[in-house]
Amino acid sequence: MVFLKDRYFCVEIVAAEWKQQNSNFRKTAGTKYEDLARGDQICGCTMDSSMDSTRSVRRTKEEKKLLRRQIKASHTLLKHEGISTASHPTKHLVVSNGGLGNGVSRESLLEVLKEGGTVESLLTPPAKPYAFVTYSSTEAGQNAYTLLNGRVLQCHDQSVALYFSYVEKVDSDRSVSSALPPGLSVLEDFVSPEEELQLLQAVDWTPHTDDVTVQKALKHRRVKHYGYEFRYDNNNVDKDKPLPGGLPAECDALLQRCLADGHISVLPDQLTVNQYQSGQGIPPHVDTHSAFEDPILSLSLGAKTVMDFKHPDGRSVAVVLPERSLLVMKGESRYLWTHGITPRKFDVVPVSEVEGSGVMTSDLSNLTLSRRGTRTSLTFRKIRHIPCNCAYPSVCDSQQPPSPPTVPVAEGDACYLEEQYVHQVYEEISSHFSSTRHSPWPHVRDFLLSLPPGSVLADIGCGNGKYLGINPEVISVGCDRSANLVQICVERGYEALVSDALSVPLRSGSCDACISIAVIHHFSTQERRQAAVRELVRLLKVGGRALIYVWAMEQEYNKQKSKYLKERTTGASVERSGELKTEENMFNQQEEHDRKIRSDMKCTEEQNVTQPRIHIHTNRTAFLSQDLLVPWHFKCNADKNKGARSGSTKGPLENTSEGPVFHRYYHVFQQGELEEMCCCVTGVKVLRSYHDQGNWCVELEKTHCNSS
Repeated sequence: MVFLKDRYFCVEIVAAEWKQQNSNFRKTAGTKYEDLARGDQICGCTMDSSMDSTRSVRRTKEEKKLLRRQIKASHTLLKHEGISTASHPTKHLVVSNGGLGNGVSRESLLEVLKEGGTVESLLTPPAKPYAFVTYSSTEAGQNAYTLLNGRVLQCHDQSVALYFSYVEKVDSDRSVSSALPPGLSVLEDFVSPEEELQLLQAVDWTPHTDDVTVQKALKHRRVKHYGYEFRYDNNNVDKDKPLPGGLPAECDALLQRCLADGHISVLPDQLTVNQYQSGQGIPPHVDTHSAFEDPILSLSLGAKTVMDFKHPDGRSVAVVLPERSLLVMKGESRYLWTHGITPRKFDVVPVSEVEGSGVMTSDLSNLTLSRRGTRTSLTFRKIRHIPCNCAYPSVCDSQQPPSPPTVPVAEGDACYLEEQYVHQVYEEISSHFSSTRHSPWPHVRDFLLSLPPGSVLADIGCGNGKYLGINPEVISVGCDRSANLVQICVERGYEALVSDALSVPLRSGSCDACISIAVIHHFSTQERRQAAVRELVRLLKVGGRALIYVWAMEQEYNKQKSKYLKERTTGASVERSGELKTEENMFNQQEEHDRKIRSDMKCTEEQNVTQPRIHIHTNRTAFLSQDLLVPWHFKCNADKNKGARSGSTKGPLENTSEGPVFHRYYHVFQQGELEEMCCCVTGVKVLRSYHDQGNWCVELEKTHCNSS
């Protein structure tokens, strides 16, 4: 218990005040108060019969304040760390607020502790706000207790008040022993100071407009890519889009040395340079299996750091990476263990420079703090061009079923999604699709028949051409993204051409009417959907009309179910729905697996906002989200082999007795969404907007030409 130097207090007063100040502490340490009440020896000061004379001695406000804080510190140690303090002097003390976890270095603390006497040992557990000190004798411990309690220590940019408590003993075995993850090695001084300077100067952080390198400022660090760009949105590389220039020539000697020493068997062709300021880090991740070969090299320049490795079973190892050291990750350490750098300004490192690298020392008497400097890492990797076949399939993206795509944001991702889940699918199912599209929708027929003779009509996304012959008195031309569907149109004697709906090769203002039936809902971003409407308007003459149909989110409207929902009642549809439920469950199971992997492995290099997954829709049911994948059961016997072969990696997820299953991307429109989008286009007015059998429909008129 706490008494200040050369001061005696009445035991009854002290005990009563302590009980009043901290009732919780009284519950956990009541026996100590009983000792106080009995007048036992406290802190080496024996109470004699002259208590009456001490009753008149009053403590100062500062002494009371110190006493309260000591009590609070002892209570905190007991409650949160299970450390019991002693009521009598010993040579062992615990120093609250004096740990590595709250920024106190071993050197700074030891300098203060030596004022109390000869220090036998000092243990500084990592990430803890306390330390254990053992003095040469009980007298020295008592002297330090009375002399240093409340001492304010200036440590870096903060002031820390130290509070001491006695403990019966210090567990000298407070250590954690671990080994490097299998396949991991740290090679110290792999480059000389001169080579380090040369490599740092080779990295030009000045912004450039060329495409030789890709430079980005991420949330936690600055990054630059050579050879290939690593994309943080999908954690992969564009293998078909190498960056010109390759790797910097200054890296050649380093990589040749790695090759000669057997650390690699082939030269890397991708380099990512990360620059970390003090306090920055990188989230735990595993480099994507399908993107890079084994091994991976990382060179630390400018400053040292501590990198944390974690196994899926929870084991973790902190590895010190000294300045100019080379980290080599092979096998299990490359494929299974996550690695990351905690964002902080100080690292816990060994005191002895002899233990400069490798596993963080388990000796708690040899740990201190190291202020981080600006560190630049050069990570060398070899692009993988075939699927990964590693021994860790549970965490290998190459050995997992395909995950549902995410809702795209960037233009490139939207194009890729539409290529995979729209264009390629329609090419594969064209014959089967055409056989199901033969009856024109009545309102579309009425629109076409209302056109004056000699009108020029453009059907954008004409499919198999079922609307091109409705009105033989108009000049009709169709276009579609699917070459196979256009060929069907040609075989039927219609004028049609292959074209993207965003760039139709017809003159502006050349058409009296345009139709876009069940097309725009295949575009995967708002910008691309609106661009499709603008392209329709561009083709129209002033006064020309366009009719647009898109799939509606509201398949039940005005208490009437659409034909799409009604057909679910047929036996065949129910059977198919069961099959599709199986597909949906399969994707959901895969997403659950992905979620577990992300949670356990954090297989990303940068914590970005994650876009939602696009789920598989169960046919003939109400839509649960606007962006979805709609299954198509391929049944055309003539093309079944072709579809199964081509689609095995591009669309279907399984082969059923009826053939492979493809998935088409759709964005279903909510009420008012299509009309609002059309109103945002300059030079048009909406003539009418209506719901037709599960579709939202807009008829618009071009009022004037866009001056731009």
